[in-house]
Amino acid sequence: MNMKKIIFTLYLSLFYFIAVNAQSITGVVMVQKSNGSAEPLPYASVYWLEGRMSVEADESGEFRFERNNHSKVSIIASGIGYTKDTVILEGNENRADLLLKESNTLDEVRIVGKQQANYLSKTTPVKTEVITAAGLCKMACCNLAESFENSASITVGYSDAITGARQIRLLGLSGQYTQMLDENRPVMRGVASPFGLAYIPGQWLESIQVAKGPSSVINGLEAITGQINLEHRKPTAEQPLFINLFLSNSLRTEMNVASSLQLNDKLSTVFLGHFSTDPMGHDGNSDGFRDEPITRQFNISNRWLYFADNGIQIRFGIKALSDNRIAGMNDFKRESSVTPQLWGSRIGNKALNGYLKVGIPLNEDNSKNIAAVMDYNYHRIESFFGLKNYNASQNSAFINLMFQNQINDYHRYVLGLSGQFDNIDELFVQNVFSQGGVIQEEYNLTPGRNEGSAGIYGEYNFNNDDKLSVVAGLRLDYNNLHGWLFVPRTNIKYSFTDHLVLRASAGRGFRSPNQISDNLGALSTGRTIRLQENPRIEDAWTYGANFTGYIPVGYNDNAYLSVEYFRTEFNSQLIADQERDLSSVWFYNIDGRSYTNTYQADFYVEPFERFTILATYRYSDPKVTLEGRGLTDRALISKYKGVLNLQYSTRMNIWTFDFTAQLNGPARLPYFMNDEYSPVYTMLYAQVTRKFRDLEVYMGGENLTNYRQNEAILDADDPYGQSFNSSVIWGPLMGIKLYAGLRFTLWK
Repeated sequence: MNMKKIIFTLYLSLFYFIAVNAQSITGVVMVQKSNGSAEPLPYASVYWLEGRMSVEADESGEFRFERNNHSKVSIIASGIGYTKDTVILEGNENRADLLLKESNTLDEVRIVGKQQANYLSKTTPVKTEVITAAGLCKMACCNLAESFENSASITVGYSDAITGARQIRLLGLSGQYTQMLDENRPVMRGVASPFGLAYIPGQWLESIQVAKGPSSVINGLEAITGQINLEHRKPTAEQPLFINLFLSNSLRTEMNVASSLQLNDKLSTVFLGHFSTDPMGHDGNSDGFRDEPITRQFNISNRWLYFADNGIQIRFGIKALSDNRIAGMNDFKRESSVTPQLWGSRIGNKALNGYLKVGIPLNEDNSKNIAAVMDYNYHRIESFFGLKNYNASQNSAFINLMFQNQINDYHRYVLGLSGQFDNIDELFVQNVFSQGGVIQEEYNLTPGRNEGSAGIYGEYNFNNDDKLSVVAGLRLDYNNLHGWLFVPRTNIKYSFTDHLVLRASAGRGFRSPNQISDNLGALSTGRTIRLQENPRIEDAWTYGANFTGYIPVGYNDNAYLSVEYFRTEFNSQLIADQERDLSSVWFYNIDGRSYTNTYQADFYVEPFERFTILATYRYSDPKVTLEGRGLTDRALISKYKGVLNLQYSTRMNIWTFDFTAQLNGPARLPYFMNDEYSPVYTMLYAQVTRKFRDLEVYMGGENLTNYRQNEAILDADDPYGQSFNSSVIWGPLMGIKLYAGLRFTLWK
């Protein structure tokens, strides 16, 4: 009898053990709205503390765990913009219902990260427009050049109708006067600048910060109209796998891959890969030339982060790319050679980058620390444009050593030493056809240089409880080609009230011109290139002010109106002049005035939850002194631009609808064209995104008005004549582009 009881007890215990271990923990995550109602929270993050496991709730907010021998189960649920909730289950409980509440302290983060794709930073003393990861998904965003369509601050256009190279304009001036930064390291300089925007995949980025004006002195002296800083996907992101696939009606194909891996509690890494191709040439305007080149690009990057227990951070990484382009007449192929009847271009770019960043705290709260940044870039371009050959290579090194000390809550300063060193080898050969169609060298130039600049700087930051912020910086650099360079910069932010903020800035910037690479489109002409033998360094002052008023209207009372004025005035500038005569492109140091006035207004409102309206308008007045013509409007820069962006998302962004309209004003055309000004035109963009558990599917269209610039290539029937010119571009070259794609994210 006792034996039977023992056996029965053993069976009962075994049954209980199996039953407990077979139990599944299920539950639902709800969110309590501000009006008191509750609803499921799709895709919330749910973490099981004892099992060290995390899952993502489904569209209905439901989740499931297997108990796996644990008698006690602690479940934590979280969502961006909401407070966390924790439920503890004992051995006989298998249901966890969690309730999150909207968090006032996280409300701003929620808006920025999820609802506001573009927003103005409230905290920075410099007016800074932030394009978030959500903003980068609102357009196709194949690369950096296509990430600014919703911004009136930045205009993106083609540098010519042959190469497919894009250029940006900020404050009415070419992007060469905007300092490009990759996580505060200078990039896209010199030989790397013509196609640099195409080498930053949009889906590699976490955010973009556009700061107008001279900004900080810490990263060098080249910021004249502003700084654009790129933040890449981080090694610490809990995304072991991200895949983006893209296909357009022109058969442009693209794939981006990212993988963030936490190898242990100190070391993490992110791998980034990119492949894109335009396999077919298209000639939508039937001028005999491809509207965009045939391209093939490979791009890989690997970034690492080591975070020691004592607070030391070490970041390092490497990036490599290969890009090949075939452009010109429709019959020109990869294996073709130019002839008197066949004009073509081949462009090959190869690049390698490596960097190291070290941060060392000197006290427990990291208010005092030292940091070192080292960066190396190699870039080589081999190209020809009809009878013009351009081959160049650049080796660049950047070093920055900083000491930062926060004296108290109000006062902080940074002291540093930095150096920029460039070795640029260039060979430019201009050929002609002799009798019988034989190519004969006309002349060759080697405008390259060895340039080094080293300097010291200091920057003081005062912050009085967000009422007043002052950032004042000074740099003194010695350049082996241009001597001593003194750079003062000041940025002030003053809050009259919580709803009215004034920002003002003034400062100086210097930049060494790169005659050919800054104006690569000029090689796609029939004109002779006349280079300045010893161009001076470009020197300019930029100053301006911005008022931002926050208006308590709309959902969450988060509307704002921002108005601004900026002026850039050059003391010295290199000009590429096509209007001096019809046979040449002349490069010379300006003798006279060159300035730009820019006015802009931005309005943002969220009339009701998840529907946003962003309207911006910019007016530019760019002037330049040309030899023989005096002070005149700078050519090919539109007088004004307006942007209207509407976005609506269903709950938790399951469906997102995005629409953008652009109004582009007239630009002065060179005198040798038929018209004095280009016409006013509009462009429309639209995209629809459907979000599933780990997958987003999107489809959309660009340039839905199908507007194209007429006669983008002048005298296309005679590509070796002096009147042949593909560099006078003021409008879009491609018609309607339809596309579709998907984004898959595997969460940790």
